[in-house]
Amino acid sequence: VGLVLILGLLVALPTWYVVGYLFGTFLGRRIQVPVPDILAAPQGSAESEFRSTPKLGTIFFLLLLPLVLIFLNTGLNMLATAGVVSLEDNWVQVLRTLGETPVALLITVFLAMWMRGHRQGKKHSLVETVVDSALGPVCSIILITGAGGMFGGVLRASGIGNALAASLGAVGLPVIVAGFVIAAIVRVAQGSATVALTTAAALVQPVVAGNAGYNPAELAAIVLALAAGSVFAGHVNDSGFWLVSRFFGMDTKTTLKTWTVGQALIGVIGFTLALAIFLVASSF
Repeated sequence: VGLVLILGLLVALPTWYVVGYLFGTFLGRRIQVPVPDILAAPQGSAESEFRSTPKLGTIFFLLLLPLVLIFLNTGLNMLATAGVVSLEDNWVQVLRTLGETPVALLITVFLAMWMRGHRQGKKHSLVETVVDSALGPVCSIILITGAGGMFGGVLRASGIGNALAASLGAVGLPVIVAGFVIAAIVRVAQGSATVALTTAAALVQPVVAGNAGYNPAELAAIVLALAAGSVFAGHVNDSGFWLVSRFFGMDTKTTLKTWTVGQALIGVIGFTLALAIFLVASSF
C-alpha cells in the first residue's frame, strides 16, 4: 500500500498539472461559467450580513477536519485488520464513531457555526437563517445526483459491466493494458468508478497472482493503471457528473465538454504514467 501511495504521487502530480492546470486554463479562456448561485451573497441578504474574512488557517482547519476524522475510522480499521488494535476497545469504538462520515461532517458544521458565527458575535437567528438557507440548494443537488446514481445502478443491475468485462478479458492484451481497458469500458458503460475498479481487479487478479515474476513496483503500476481506467470519462450515468453540472449551473453539453473530457484526460495520462513506471520497473 505504501508503494502504491508513493508511486501514486508520481502519477497524480503530473496528471493534476496537465489536466487540472493546463487543461483547466485552456477551458477557462473559452468557456465562461459564472460563480454558482449557491456561493453568491446578494446585497442585503442574510448571507451578505454573515459574510466575513476568515484567516487562511481557519479555512484549512475546517476543510481538513472532516478528512482527519474520517481517516480515524479507516485508519483504525486498517490497524485492526493488521492486529495492532482491537475493535472491541472502547477508545477505538469512540474514535471510529467520530470518523463516520455523517458524524464527521456534522461535527464540522457545528464547529463552523461556532467559529464563524457565535464566536464572531453574530446573532443566533442570523446563524440559523444562513444554515437553513443552505438546505434548499444542497437538496436539489442531492436529488439530481441521486437520480444519476440510480441510472448507473440500473445499468449495473442489468449485468452490462460483467458481460463487457468477461468479453474483454479474453482479448489477450498485456495485463496492465487489459486492466485499464476493462476498467475504462466498464466505467463508461455503468458509471460507477468503484464498480469499474473492483470488476477489472477481479478479472486481472488471477493473472497477476499466477505470475510470480512481477516485482512490487510492477504490481503497484498495475493497480494505478486500474485506478486510471476506473475514472475515465464519467458522463450522464455517473452521479458525480450531475453533482458538477448542478453545482456550477452548467448544461449537459457544457459538462460533457469540460468534466467528461477532463476525466478522460485524467484516465489516459494516468495510465500512460503508470505504464511508464511498469516498463521501467520491469527492466530491473
